[in-house]
Amino acid sequence: MASSRDRQRKLARAKLDRQLARRAASTRRRRQIQAGVGAALILVLVVAGSAWALGAFDSDPKQNTAAEDTCLWTPQDATANTNLKDVGTPATKDLPTDGTRAMTVTTNQGGPITAELNLTNSPCAAASIAHLASRSFYDNTKCHEITAEGALRCGDPSGTGLGGPTYSFYDEELPTVPSASPSASPAPGQPPTYPKGTVAMISNPPGSNGSQFLIFFKDFTTADPKFPVIGRVTGGLDVVEKIGALPTVDNGTGAKVKPSTDVTIQSLTVGEPVTGAAPAPSASGTPASSPSAG
Repeated sequence: MASSRDRQRKLARAKLDRQLARRAASTRRRRQIQAGVGAALILVLVVAGSAWALGAFDSDPKQNTAAEDTCLWTPQDATANTNLKDVGTPATKDLPTDGTRAMTVTTNQGGPITAELNLTNSPCAAASIAHLASRSFYDNTKCHEITAEGALRCGDPSGTGLGGPTYSFYDEELPTVPSASPSASPAPGQPPTYPKGTVAMISNPPGSNGSQFLIFFKDFTTADPKFPVIGRVTGGLDVVEKIGALPTVDNGTGAKVKPSTDVTIQSLTVGEPVTGAAPAPSASGTPASSPSAG
């Protein structure tokens, strides 16, 4: 009997030992799993923190993409306006935004007219004119108007005032007018809004610029500037003044603004950007003003 009880005790002890061993192994596995999960959680938090610091969770990714665009071009419907000409669209990104670009206009009225386009204040206007010039958009077109403001109006192949490319762009550099100025008369010592030799865009309606531009052959001051400035004449202002002195006739709409002698742009070219170059002074000899962007 003693021998049988001893054997039962030994079997019970062995069973208890096995149970304790299994519990111990299970505990070790549970601790290992918990340690692994903790380490993984820490890693996830580190990665998430780094991504947050780098802006991966910004709520408006479209805004970041748009910020990369230098210029935006608004499509225009050529079926609604048959005076528009499709020559493609300029690039929107990686456009020069510093310095100047030389523009040369050769007409049938004398030596070339040269100007500097201001890339710092009007990069989109300069990009548009350069794009159109590269497509020969301006070649063999007429400057169809001598305006009441004292400027030569060019850049419309249709000659109607309604022509342009199949895109438009916003105003960039509208001159500022002193708030104390109640009329178009400048205060003593105040430069004109558009000094002689100013090159500016013109559009109808204002703010929908395309290809048409003005070259002022005399000073013009206004309390309501509508022509965004894009550059200054650097040579050939005498040619512009000669054209400005031409008699004008009815343009077919009752406005006596058409030059009596055809003024034809034989070619218009735009040179490569000159980085860091300062805009030229106005052709009238007075320093170019620094209007704020419109």
